[in-house]
Formats: sequence, C-alpha cells, structure tokens
Amino acid sequence: MCTGIALAYSELPLTVIDAEGLADRVHERGGEREVRFQWYTTPTQLPVIRGGRLRVVRWGNRDRVEKKLPPTGWTWKESVESGKWSALAPEPVLIPATYCFAEGVWFRVKQGIEGLLVEDRRGQPVVYLVCQPSTRYYRVMTRSDWQPVLVGEVI
Repeated sequence: MCTGIALAYSELPLTVIDAEGLADRVHERGGEREVRFQWYTTPTQLPVIRGGRLRVVRWGNRDRVEKKLPPTGWTWKESVESGKWSALAPEPVLIPATYCFAEGVWFRVKQGIEGLLVEDRRGQPVVYLVCQPSTRYYRVMTRSDWQPVLVGEVI
C-alpha cells in the first residue's frame, strides 16, 4: 500500500509551503529538495490539484473523527467505479507526485496518482488515494497486493 508521496520542492508554490507549515517536511534526495507527505505524519495531508489549483488537504480519516467517512486513506478503483462513493458527491482529483513510498520502497512516478476528494461534515476537503490490484512487477518490487492508480503510466 502506498503510504507516502514526495513532490519536488519546485512544484509547490512558496506561499503554499509557508501557509501550510510544510518546512519540516522538506527533505533532500540526490541534491534536490522535495516535500514529503506520509500517512504516519501528523497532520496527515496530501497535495491535490482541484479546479486547476494546487492545495494541501487532509488525507483520509485516520483519526476517525468523521463518522460518515471510511477510517482509512485509500479507496479501491472498483468501489469508485461501482458508485459506492456516490452519496458523498466525490470528485476525482490529481495527487501530484514525483515519488511514491510503499512497503519501504521509494519509486519514481511521472505525473501523480488518482485521488478521490469528498467533503467532511464541515465542508472541508478530504482526499483518498485510489488503488487497484498490483501488477506482477509492482508486487515483486514492494511485496504489496495493492498499488496506487498512477496517471499516465503502469508499473
């Protein structure tokens, strides 16, 4: 299961980094700075592109505060396609990413991951990573049975 993403520092506007307090999430990889968003970091957040604008929103319902939302950060592509989310007025979004993290492995991605955005009872956005069964290569690489739905590529 994908439990983290990294986005190149240059892809996030400085105003977003400052407004969201992301300075402590900045890391360096091979001389390049990136901002990491991980499921086990508090607050649990992910960047999303919604309406052509990059925002940082809450990732899932890990703290189980929202009774109407699943207590997880992922959803299955099959459940999205079958309409199981329709009562929550879901919106597909792009989760931009340079790298993803799954089962101890960071791997490069080209564009990002499909996300599903819903609103909590206060009208605040909450995003879930859309997942699908792993390809054989992905399963060998990460030992995970589920992989994120990547935009424009298959691993």
